[in-house]
Order: sequence, then structure tokens, then C-alpha cells
Amino acid sequence: MECEFPTINANKQEIKEIFNITKTIAVVGLSPDETKDSHRVAKYLQEHGFKIVPIYPKEETILGEKVYRSLAEIPFEIDMVNIFRKPDILPLVADACIERGDVKIFWAQKGIVNNEAAQKAKDAGMRVVQNMCTMVEHRTLL
Repeated sequence: MECEFPTINANKQEIKEIFNITKTIAVVGLSPDETKDSHRVAKYLQEHGFKIVPIYPKEETILGEKVYRSLAEIPFEIDMVNIFRKPDILPLVADACIERGDVKIFWAQKGIVNNEAAQKAKDAGMRVVQNMCTMVEHRTLL
């Protein structure tokens, strides 16, 4: 897949609103490795009051939270899905978010863009952020 420029994206004011309405963040691809971006970003968000829900194929706990293998397994409401996976996986993540029906924000981290998935999420009523880091944006805006 070629690199894409995000044609669907939230502006800074929308991102500020996103952080104000978000309480629970499912992190798709949250690594247990403390040196990985996904771990550092999730830890930062957790330290700033967000409930983190790890989605990872192994491990039982990460950052002291129960690990789920998929979005479908999470038995409570999710506000945001924060994605640390390759762009070609995003359409499947968008489908899983749509199937859940409770996800309000579809956020692809820095360097991750898939406009097809973003359009799916937007059409389903989600706010969409692509190619931005949740930690950087939170630090900058709040």
C-alpha cells in the first residue's frame, strides 16, 4: 500500500472536544514493551486520567489493565479506538468499531493513514483523526 495523505481528519478544535468527551480508550496494538510508542503513549494517557483498554494478541495485563484480543470482546462502552497498526488493517478496525456501535472516535496514530477506513468510520458517525499522536495532541491542546 502506498503512503496516503489524510483527506479526512479532525481539526485542532475538534481534537480538543474529542479529549473532553473521551473517558475510555481502546488501544489496538498496545505493546507490553515499554520502549514502544504504543506503550509510552498509552501510559501517558492513563496517567492523565483516561481508562486504557489494551488490545493485543498475547499477555494477560498491560499497564495494569486486562488485555483483550479484539474490540468485540470488550464488555463495556468504548469512547475512542486509538490504533497502532499498519494502515492496511484499518478497514477491519473500522468494521469492528461499527459493529460495536458505541465507538465515538476512530484515531489512527502518527504515520498511519487509510482514507477508505476513515470514510467508513465517518459515515458511521465517528469522529476521525489520522496521522496524529494522541499524546502530542493532548500535551499541545490541554
